Amino acid sequence: MQIIKVFLQIAEYIWQLVYRKSSSTQTVPLSVNYHLTRACNYRCKFCFHTSITNDRLPLEEAKRGLRLLQQAGTKKINFSGGEPFLIEQGRYVGELTRFAKEECQMATSIVSNGSLISEKWFEKYSQYLDILAISCDSFDDDCNREAGRTNGHHSHSQVGHIQRVRYLCQQYNVIFKINSVIHKLNYQEDMTDAIERLEPVRWKVFQCLMIDGENMGGENNLRDARNLVISEEQFQEFCQRHEHLKCFVPESNLAMRNSYLILDEKMRFLDCTKGRKDPSLSILDVGVEVALDRSGFDEDMFFKRGGQYKWTKDVVDVNDW
Repeated sequence: MQIIKVFLQIAEYIWQLVYRKSSSTQTVPLSVNYHLTRACNYRCKFCFHTSITNDRLPLEEAKRGLRLLQQAGTKKINFSGGEPFLIEQGRYVGELTRFAKEECQMATSIVSNGSLISEKWFEKYSQYLDILAISCDSFDDDCNREAGRTNGHHSHSQVGHIQRVRYLCQQYNVIFKINSVIHKLNYQEDMTDAIERLEPVRWKVFQCLMIDGENMGGENNLRDARNLVISEEQFQEFCQRHEHLKCFVPESNLAMRNSYLILDEKMRFLDCTKGRKDPSLSILDVGVEVALDRSGFDEDMFFKRGGQYKWTKDVVDVNDW
């Protein structure tokens, strides 16, 4: 079986070399989202990148992948999960952030639920981090618990975590963002007051997305988001309530599905265009360009949704966004 796998990899590599010679343009992976682990300490029912494995690359292999991305033109790397801070109390994602910033000259960001982030981590790694995005879908903790954004303890407060991390970002000069998934339990909520108090530079709002093999219920899915899905009209209702906020950045399912370059825990690009996540070969085995051809990435939609913006705190006053 291993021989067959190697043969198929070589055959695909040769095919892609021929294909690229006949292609007039080559997509540059400016911004890449590296889901370095699927493991998570939360149980979000709508999660579309679920903890079906606990795999992660050895640190040096992950660094090699970052170097390959840099050589292919990547300017920003976003570390996500799962929950990135679950590994080695944040040391793993911290060292990757340091490497990306110092050795690869990339803008760096992390998406986290915030529950495991300590001030000690900020003291050691914040100088290498441009942006920290905390996921919070409601400012009613009962709503968060009902949707599964919790570690299972009744005393858990996602609102408390986001307030604590917001303070740390202010103290350590890290750009603060909020990510929210809008679903059946929260689409009628008015979050204006809470967002104005927290003052994120960007508030990314996603429509609850169904991905086969991840959150569609049934035998082959770890999560079941079917009861949380909202219509386009309901999503627009939420958007209209908040569109006056300067930081507000809405993304419908159409914009989400094709406009993100996503690497999984094995550094394979994930093609979501068919409503599931079809992996390419790993960039560690065939290089970035070959794997990128199987990513399903819509570069035009990436720019249309505003995927390129001020990525680094080095060229902007964090307090003047």
